[in-house]
Amino acid sequence: MINTYQLYQQYADATDPLRASARMMAPVFGVEWPGLPVHPVMRKLASACEVFARTQLTHARPDFEINSVEDGGCTVSVHEEVVAGTPFCSLLRFRKETSDAQPKVLVVAPMSGHFATLLRGTVKTLLRHHDVYITDWHNARDIPAGHGKFGLDEYVSHVISFLEILGSGTHLLAVCQPTVAALTAAAVMADDGNPAQPRTMTLMAGPLDTRVNPTTVNALAKSKPIEWFEKNMISTVPARHPGGGRRVYPGFMQLAAFMNMNLNRHVDAFRNLYHHLAEGEDEKASQIKTFYEEYFAMSDLPAEFYLETVQMVFQEHALPLGTLQYQGRDVNPRAIRRTALFTIEGEKDDICAVGQTVAAQEMCSSIRPYMRLHHVQTAVGHYGVFNGRRWENEIYPRLRDFINMHHR
Repeated sequence: MINTYQLYQQYADATDPLRASARMMAPVFGVEWPGLPVHPVMRKLASACEVFARTQLTHARPDFEINSVEDGGCTVSVHEEVVAGTPFCSLLRFRKETSDAQPKVLVVAPMSGHFATLLRGTVKTLLRHHDVYITDWHNARDIPAGHGKFGLDEYVSHVISFLEILGSGTHLLAVCQPTVAALTAAAVMADDGNPAQPRTMTLMAGPLDTRVNPTTVNALAKSKPIEWFEKNMISTVPARHPGGGRRVYPGFMQLAAFMNMNLNRHVDAFRNLYHHLAEGEDEKASQIKTFYEEYFAMSDLPAEFYLETVQMVFQEHALPLGTLQYQGRDVNPRAIRRTALFTIEGEKDDICAVGQTVAAQEMCSSIRPYMRLHHVQTAVGHYGVFNGRRWENEIYPRLRDFINMHHR
């Protein structure tokens, strides 16, 4: 069988030196000599080189670059520190230089082809009034195969373990894909009477019941049997990487799927980048470059986690149908009573459509009505639920007040 990952690696080895050359030539073509304007042709050559250089994929987590935050009208320093970790994930804290005790929030980041830094804006906003931690998932291609498999059970176990480390009174927040694991963890902890079960649980734009308003993504997941996904979407990491021999769903395949959903938009973005650079519109060009630096930083998913997610979440709808199991035991969301629930959706979300996240409210029927809240944010798509102006100005204030109301 052809190893798709090996073919990609050969392609990257052949083209990355060309991109490196283009990256070096861009400032040469665009150099400004004192008293002389840059010739339009040279400027266009410099722009073309930079655009080509920026089509390179990277496989290392970018920096969060959160060095300070406004807290209580003051600017305080922020330092990243690893509180706990496993071969698959680090529990990262954004420690603020303040003595004020604030509610602890554990942000469960997606393991979906991008790194946790995709939630940089989410974290920075939360830091205004909270003590923030995040699951910093590691790239599967850098995890030696000897550390074993990583599926949905292992994902849920990490969430439970991190909540136990942070202790009682912690607030749980999950964005997109991990809403399923977060709800599962809360249900298991409630069933066990675990004292570290979260004080509140906020589920944002997640595929909790993809039978509701199925999107193109949902339809694709159900269009083929799981055996097709295993045969066509799973590859083996080349031996040159630390995780050589590990079976993964490669990040470059996920990126291709993401881009094909809105291909014209991405083509237009790179066309605009070229024109902004050629016209000297540095600020507009910088916005596009910043977005794609993050977007092209890809992380491979463990094969077990990818296949189990496709099968249990998107094909079998195991959680809403009551058939989901964790370590061989039934998962019962009705066991949740002490954790307040907030579900958030975006009106124009084409990945997790309206109705898929609020389904958690019905699953968690034992939570008292005054401990539940739901919000649909108008005029935002998937990413607008947790990033951008409407997240900061309209969604976050509701979340902050919800946490404060139940933090006791």
